[in-house]
Amino acid sequence: MFGTRKPLIQNAIWGMGLVLAQAVGASNDYPSQVYWGDTHLHSSFSADANIIGNTDLPPSKAYAFAKGQVVEVSPGVSAQLDRPLDFLVVSDHSAYLGALKVNRERDMMKVVGQLAQDFFTAIMNMANLTEDAKDDTALIREDTWQQSIQMAEQANAPGTFSAIAGFEWTSMPGGDNLHRVVMFRDGKARTSQVKPYSILESHDPRDLWQYMDSYEQTTGGKALAIPHNGNVSNGRMFALTQYDGSAMTKDYANARARWEPVVEVTQIKGDSETHPWLSPDDEFADYGTWDKGNLGGNKQKSNNMLQYEYARSALKLGLQIDEQVGANPYQFGMIGSTDAHTSLATADDNNFWGKAANYHPGSPKRNAGPFMIIRAQGSIADHQDWNDQTVGPNDLVIQAWEQVASGYAAVWATENTREAIFDAMQRKEVYATTGPRISVRFFGGWDLDSDTVAQANGIAYLYEQGVPMGGELQAKGDQRPMFYVAVQKDPAGANLDRVQIVKGWLDANGQLHEKVFDVVWGGDRQIVNGRLEPVQSTVNLQSGSYANTVGAEYLSTLWSDPEYQASERAFYYVRVLEIPTPRWTAYDEATLGVDHPVEAQRVHQERAYTSPIWVNP
Repeated sequence: MFGTRKPLIQNAIWGMGLVLAQAVGASNDYPSQVYWGDTHLHSSFSADANIIGNTDLPPSKAYAFAKGQVVEVSPGVSAQLDRPLDFLVVSDHSAYLGALKVNRERDMMKVVGQLAQDFFTAIMNMANLTEDAKDDTALIREDTWQQSIQMAEQANAPGTFSAIAGFEWTSMPGGDNLHRVVMFRDGKARTSQVKPYSILESHDPRDLWQYMDSYEQTTGGKALAIPHNGNVSNGRMFALTQYDGSAMTKDYANARARWEPVVEVTQIKGDSETHPWLSPDDEFADYGTWDKGNLGGNKQKSNNMLQYEYARSALKLGLQIDEQVGANPYQFGMIGSTDAHTSLATADDNNFWGKAANYHPGSPKRNAGPFMIIRAQGSIADHQDWNDQTVGPNDLVIQAWEQVASGYAAVWATENTREAIFDAMQRKEVYATTGPRISVRFFGGWDLDSDTVAQANGIAYLYEQGVPMGGELQAKGDQRPMFYVAVQKDPAGANLDRVQIVKGWLDANGQLHEKVFDVVWGGDRQIVNGRLEPVQSTVNLQSGSYANTVGAEYLSTLWSDPEYQASERAFYYVRVLEIPTPRWTAYDEATLGVDHPVEAQRVHQERAYTSPIWVNP
């Protein structure tokens, strides 16, 4: 196994947070446990994963790895999580699902040649396949889907591990990323009645929503979609218009909010919480930033695109749209997931297996050369081959070291079952982390009593008197909303630097604003000139280590917004920062003896983002 983490502290003392959770545990009324998982993982059934080296790890191996079992990734090389996950969605691409695997078995030259080229051409340019090719692809897709469902059934263990059926719909018009993961609540009896919806049918999200509606009406099941990587959509993921450019309507806004209750805001291809250009006063905005172009690599980025790509900005735009049309299309919760194409759901920096099989530990591509090239307009015609890695003079490059070892979805659910995990996603009682298993509670309400919150039944009181993350509050006269947040460090990870509450609001003049409040922190530090003094770094790059001699294990507070105006629409979410720790590049250098480029980032502050709580006038 690559990398070694400190052993999981099985009996860690979680302070007040655990006491409160235990008080609720006797009842099934409220979720008392957070479950950890990945809703966005690709196996060898995905065409692109298969093209770039993941040829032998189907969904069954992905589930085994997520459960903590040892998986052989190549002859003599094994991988294992040091702590199992609680749930997993294997979300293979519906376009060409299984086709590369099947055709590799038929004709190796076809796979590495024309079929691989066809796959990327179809996604990039919405090319029309011949009817024979469509028929062949559809048959393979349907058969592979049935195999995937069966593997999920075999891996599913209610109460212990939830193997959840899903797929990725890869809309990418003109190279701009509009991908969604579709996640089902149901088992084989329902999911086997449909086949995954593909861009071979449509690139329009409205058609995907219609597919999910048809699934629910036909089978009695439930489905939802999870958008991701707005950061490589070149301004299209959270637009002010509908997909086709027509004006936003209340029906469209309601439909998007209905079918897409959560958004994946952090993963290997960058972090999409916010951007330093959008949030210049936020000293922690520049984390895992990918801002050079679209996913297709054929259009470079301009700053005017950014507000339609990042979660914080989208949440603000949602307030504005709600004011205009009477519905908020961007009232979403936030989760993280990996988008790994390795069948290995790991977001641990000291156990990072890369985006794809050709970026595994020790591989030459991992520490040298481009990961992705964004072509200048004049050079695109010279680079039609999907495998062309020649960098032109005006091309932009995302380097291999810029991959982010991120992230996971944290879910407050009543039990570890497909149904309970899905229901938590739908009500948005979920949050994102960049990898650490930080426990976060977040509630909002009016007249919350600090003494009652601190008692053994405090969590039950908060559920009864307020709303958890993902909920809504209605203005109550001139009272200011109160927010309770409690955070426990990852028991096998780094201490906490600080807890912040991020606010976005729409003022009486129709202007959008945001502000980040430091509400509680570790150590004896002061706010100077409006900013909390930085926490000390204990990172030792030579050994690839850090020390929990700074920061805090547990932080909690009851906070009220001093700037609240009852007439304004607003949202609030929590951002948690760990103390500085080594990045995967630093672990590589310390444990594998490799050298990453001098400019590669080696230290970072990992984090968690909760789903917001909205306060309506």
